Amino acid sequence: MSSTPKKRRNTPRYLTLSRLHFAGPYFEGYVRWLEARNYTKTTISMLTIYLGHWTDWMHDAGYDLSTIHSGYAASVPAFRAMPNYSMRLRSGALFVLFLEEQCIVDPLPKPPSPSEQWPILGEFRDWMLRNRGVLDSSLDTYQNILVHMFLVLGDAPEAYSAHAIREFVLGRAGMHGVAHARMTVTATRAFLRFLIATGRCPAGRDQAIPNFAGWQLAPVPDFLNDADITRIVAACSGEARLRDRAVILFLVRLGLRASEVANLEFDHIDWRNGRIAIRGGKSRREEWLPLPQEVGEALLAYLDRGRPTLTTPRVFVTAQNPMRPMSRFAVNCLVQAALDRAGIQSGRRGSHLLRHSAATAMLRHGVNLAGVGAVLRHRSLSTTMQYAKVDFALLREIARPWAGEAAC
Repeated sequence: MSSTPKKRRNTPRYLTLSRLHFAGPYFEGYVRWLEARNYTKTTISMLTIYLGHWTDWMHDAGYDLSTIHSGYAASVPAFRAMPNYSMRLRSGALFVLFLEEQCIVDPLPKPPSPSEQWPILGEFRDWMLRNRGVLDSSLDTYQNILVHMFLVLGDAPEAYSAHAIREFVLGRAGMHGVAHARMTVTATRAFLRFLIATGRCPAGRDQAIPNFAGWQLAPVPDFLNDADITRIVAACSGEARLRDRAVILFLVRLGLRASEVANLEFDHIDWRNGRIAIRGGKSRREEWLPLPQEVGEALLAYLDRGRPTLTTPRVFVTAQNPMRPMSRFAVNCLVQAALDRAGIQSGRRGSHLLRHSAATAMLRHGVNLAGVGAVLRHRSLSTTMQYAKVDFALLREIARPWAGEAAC
């Protein structure tokens, strides 16, 4: 006699709907919402368990569906003292997002963006894009610095005195390293030139900004030697790390930036001619680089056996659910994890370490400065010359006329 199969329950056996309190009626829909976003069964199980912990706390603290936003805000400091607090808070944040998307609760009004709070920042951004072609990522960094300047000096930049500007730059430089100090100088000077160009600031006000020493006085760029490069590539071996291997090889063989790897799309690859197009870089023009066989084979292996099915033109996607195109931050995290697996200690831990390594490796293997500059797509010889300091014999090339762009 056959028995009727029991209906499978989405709720873990140790998590009852009654324990979920106000979340109980929405639990099944929440699970389907997570499944639609490609979360794995294991992750969903963990999220629902911790949702029980979070709703227990919310119930005991007197919060319900009508006060869920203020309850979540109150739960953040309370949960930080608990083990696995990030997963507990994540479960609550995802559940609130689900309720908002399903129109069960009203979303909180978004705080004004910096450009909305200070409209002059939006004008500055448009001006820089139109006149200088600066990358959005660089403008985001500039914006953070300028927001700090508004908070310190006030939101009427046309009234800033030369002394106040100088004190702001020097004060901020004292709180950070040399690289950040230079970025502060660059952002502040660009903003003042925008004010001058639009008639909001006296000509010459940008001269109030102090200069910092150039690359000649800076330390030798961090880089990995050939043995370390071999180790970090080997740390990405195996079927489970096909994506990591391809990304690392793009960085150490071609010296790509993290954003360039993250933004690589399928139509950027010219398989027939063995090359890739770099689009949207600092120069904002399309540039072609050769695709070395080692890099091409690693890319094919990832596309054939490692890349999940995902509707996006981007080549590289995240390895964990919910899967989405990789960001430059994800690329940097991938590099840091590979360095840890390889046991490599370095002051610099991001993808730019591998870009420096690619440049120095080319120099040490006989490529001249012009060739390195062409591969790295530097617009200025002075940018490429910093790599000559890794070998004093290469310094002699600095005094020679540069031949311009060289074939890759």
